[in-house]
Amino acid sequence: MTTVGKILVLFIMAFSLILSAISSVAFTTSKNWKVATEAEKKKVGELTTKLKDAEAKTAAAQKDMDTQKANFDAQAKQLNDKITAIENQNQLAQQQITTAGGQVATAQQNAKTALEEAEANRKETLQLRELKSAVEQQANEFKLHVAELNDKIREMERALETATKNNGDLKERVAKYSTLLRSQGLSDDIAQIKGIESPPPVVGEVTRVDATNRKLEASIGSNDGLVPGHELNLMRMSPTPEYLGKAKVLTVDPNQSVLQVIGNTYQGKKLKEGDIVSSTIKPRL
Repeated sequence: MTTVGKILVLFIMAFSLILSAISSVAFTTSKNWKVATEAEKKKVGELTTKLKDAEAKTAAAQKDMDTQKANFDAQAKQLNDKITAIENQNQLAQQQITTAGGQVATAQQNAKTALEEAEANRKETLQLRELKSAVEQQANEFKLHVAELNDKIREMERALETATKNNGDLKERVAKYSTLLRSQGLSDDIAQIKGIESPPPVVGEVTRVDATNRKLEASIGSNDGLVPGHELNLMRMSPTPEYLGKAKVLTVDPNQSVLQVIGNTYQGKKLKEGDIVSSTIKPRL
């Protein structure tokens, strides 16, 4: 039971006693009122004392209640202050969460951009690697081509050296022949030498044909009696013998010559290695 409840019970008991005393006084008035009055006074004194005690207790209870109320108000104020501080902290935390959320969103966007850039860099790296591989392959092919060209250059240099030597030999021989012809009272003009239009009986093979199908190399030369200006027949013997056309000797070496096709080949046929070069239509093979 609370303090206020206790006080109310005491008040009720006091008033009950007072009423009881008054009733007793009224009931015993017809008796010895003096004795009764004294007795009732005594009872009233006792009740008054009890009432004062009750009032004192009530005052003490009121004071205690005021103290408790003050303590409650102080605690309530502390709690309200704590609640306000917590609300402020929550508000600050919410602001920080909002700020952090924005920072997270920005960080995610930056991460996404960084990933996209990384992917683009990866693709570019792959393309550069492929390009590097292609360039290296081209460089290797170029090196091989350069090596082949160097081999051809060396072959051509050897051929040039041989041709230069042969040319010197030919010039020396021509000079000797010219001297011999003039000593015999003959002209050394090749165009006037008897028999230039009639090449000696020769038979050779086509060893090379250029891409235009207009020039060819043959396996016969000056050692076989050929000189520039001779005209020879072109034939193919397989699968069946057939006439292909005519060619004119342009240059000669001891064992080979270069010829120019005269006009067009028969039915426009392409010459090839192994075809026959002959001074007669039907050579003896």
